[in-house]
Amino acid sequence: MPTQTPTLEIAPHPPAPFLTPTSDRLFADALDLLPGGVSSPARAFRAVGRTPIFIDRAEGAYLHDVDGHRYIDYVLSFGPMVLGHAAPDVVAAIGGAAGRGTSYGAPSVPELDLAREIQAAMPHVERIRFVSSGTEATMSALRLARAFTGRDKVIKFEGHYHGHADLLLVQAGSAVATLGLPDSPGVPAAATAHTLVATFNDLASVQALFDAFPGEIAAVITEPVTGNMGVVAPADGFLEGLRAITAADGALLIFDEVMTGFRVHPGGATALTGVAPDVVALGKVIGGGLPVGAYGGRADVMARVAPAGTMYQAGTLSGNPLAMTAGLVTLRTLRDTDAFARAETAATTLADGLRALAAQAGVPVQVNRVGTMLTAFFSDVPVTGWATASASDTNRFAAFFRHVLAGGVYLPPSQFEAWFTSSQHGEAEVARTLGAMGAALRSLS
Repeated sequence: MPTQTPTLEIAPHPPAPFLTPTSDRLFADALDLLPGGVSSPARAFRAVGRTPIFIDRAEGAYLHDVDGHRYIDYVLSFGPMVLGHAAPDVVAAIGGAAGRGTSYGAPSVPELDLAREIQAAMPHVERIRFVSSGTEATMSALRLARAFTGRDKVIKFEGHYHGHADLLLVQAGSAVATLGLPDSPGVPAAATAHTLVATFNDLASVQALFDAFPGEIAAVITEPVTGNMGVVAPADGFLEGLRAITAADGALLIFDEVMTGFRVHPGGATALTGVAPDVVALGKVIGGGLPVGAYGGRADVMARVAPAGTMYQAGTLSGNPLAMTAGLVTLRTLRDTDAFARAETAATTLADGLRALAAQAGVPVQVNRVGTMLTAFFSDVPVTGWATASASDTNRFAAFFRHVLAGGVYLPPSQFEAWFTSSQHGEAEVARTLGAMGAALRSLS
């Protein structure tokens, strides 16, 4: 696939104004049924100045809404659909698994098969515990760190979102930032009393906390590549510095790879950067689009998890056979085919093309990309952390979002989310996307 910006025609789209009457009616109904009309704040369209789109079906790189519009999808369920929507082998495997029962409340072979597949890609994951969500994974990883070290304090980074557990809703990114919530009502002060906040890509801020609380910090948790304030790569030496600081103090290093696992590299952030954490949290891709989470790492650390140890954590649907089966097919496809390479090529071509179009239009845009993840920030300075991400022009992003949506391109409805590509985003999809984005940028210049 060429990396230069091709000569493009604007993607066909419905005449302005872009109307979605069925979605509008359904959202009005949803407001009487669901808080804010949605099942997750990340799906709300408030930040982009319109009501949400209701989806009827999806396949490959495309979403179809209830009003008959088709979109090239760069949300991909916020990451899991690395093989595209309704991948035939995954769908067939889910159907076969469902025919054998949808939940057992007992051990099953797919748990072992998926664990082996993850270990093959991530050798530092010596033992793994499956859960049902990313929030469970990060919450449990931090409880484990406290149990293992006998310490209470943890360090997170501003703008990083690690799920909605009480102790982590401090200066969080993602939908919390999008909605402008300072943290969250309902979280007692005591729940976050031991949560310390550092600055991503600033080792001095981390070292200062260790100097202030020697022997008291159980763990540092970080997205090794940030996705929840938009895509921000670690600075050279930053992850290596975290590894050295935590090891010197006896604290654990936790990578939250719920989003980046099998997205920044087929072996995750460790294969990309060479830095291995003590514990990693996983989700999204490892379930092939079904609800899933996991945490794993060093055998001696994971030995503290019940029933092997005394750190209690349990879940009725953990290791669900449908999610295990879907994840297994997804990871084997990534291992045995060029699916990841195709998705990464699409992301690279899109990022390069968008940078060129923004320069042509004279619109300041920073495009950050790592692997199959990218974000366009409407800013005239490089985005390297929360301070620069949060200074982006969210009003300009909202106008850009509405324009490309009308042009048949579906982006996350927030400046502070990652975009994703799949193996089904080919040359035609990327060209049509750049056509719509070029028209949007010209309208903003």
